[in-house]
Formats: sequence, C-alpha cells, structure tokens
Amino acid sequence: MARIAAPGTRERILATAARLFYTEGVRAVGMAQVIDAAGCGKNLLYGHFPSKSDLVAAYLEQARSGRDADARRALGAAGDDPGAALVALTAEIAGRVRRRAFRGCAFRNYLTEFPADDDAPARIARRYLKDTRAQVDDLTARLGRADTCELADRIWLIIEGLYASTGAPNVSRAATVAVRFVEELVN
Repeated sequence: MARIAAPGTRERILATAARLFYTEGVRAVGMAQVIDAAGCGKNLLYGHFPSKSDLVAAYLEQARSGRDADARRALGAAGDDPGAALVALTAEIAGRVRRRAFRGCAFRNYLTEFPADDDAPARIARRYLKDTRAQVDDLTARLGRADTCELADRIWLIIEGLYASTGAPNVSRAATVAVRFVEELVN
C-alpha cells in the first residue's frame, strides 16, 4: 500500500528549498541537499516537484506572491496619489534592503545565475521585472507630467540601485537617500 504524504509536506519542501536557493543560490543547491534539509525521501520530493526547474519555478512564484503582497500594502497605504505611491514602493524596497538577512532580489539573483535561460523560472523572473517596471511606468504616467518616460527611467534606476546596494556597508544610507530622491522627483 502506498504511503500518503503528511499534510503540509509540499509546503515544507518548498520552504526548505526557498531558504536554500535564496541563501546559497539556485545553481549551488542540488536536489539531494533539499531532500536532506527537508527530511524527506527522494520519491516524495519528486512526487511534488518532478524536476529542479519545477521546484525553482514554485520558489519564484512564492517569492512573487510575497513581493506582490508587500507592494499592495505599500500602495494601499499611499492612497490614490501616484507620487505618494512611487515613494511608498521605493520606501518598501528600501526597508527590505536594510534587513541583515536580505541577499538581493530573488528574481534578479536568478537571472544573474542563469542569464540566457528561457525555462519556466527565467520566464517567471522576467515577467516579475516587466510587471514591476510597468507598475512604475503606470504610476509615473498618472502624475501627468511631460517628462513621464524619463521620470520613470530615473525612478527605475533608483530601484535598481537599491537592489545593487545589497550588502554594501552603506546600504542604510543609500536606502534613505533613494527614498528622498524619489520624493524630490515626484514633487
């Protein structure tokens, strides 16, 4: 008789893999390491995630869900003012990069490890970046200014700079300056 997996097994495996992928990098983590760390059997892991690509895709989908929820909270707190929303999004990212455990954006990290890939994880990562850029573009357009495209480019570069400052000794200062810079740009 086949054994039935305990409730929450898939989530436990995914949480373990997510922690390993985020802290060590996707390329560095093998499926055997996930099996050992999750305390599950090979058949159980592959029953839920038939390939490493499937597991990485689930990790990035989970990361996207979390990032989208954080962005919705930031936008909700900003109200209907697009300038306040752009500042709030930047401040949310600034708060994230200040965290000691922050090791960069999961999507940017994946694409840095696998720049030429076009598998499901790469498509998820690229879609996230495209969608978040579109969000910045939309909010900037709602400001109704003549320099919409250039302003959106500037704000996006500030966001990219925040992520690039991950782990830098002056990351807290950079985060503060980034938020102030966006405030100046939208006012």
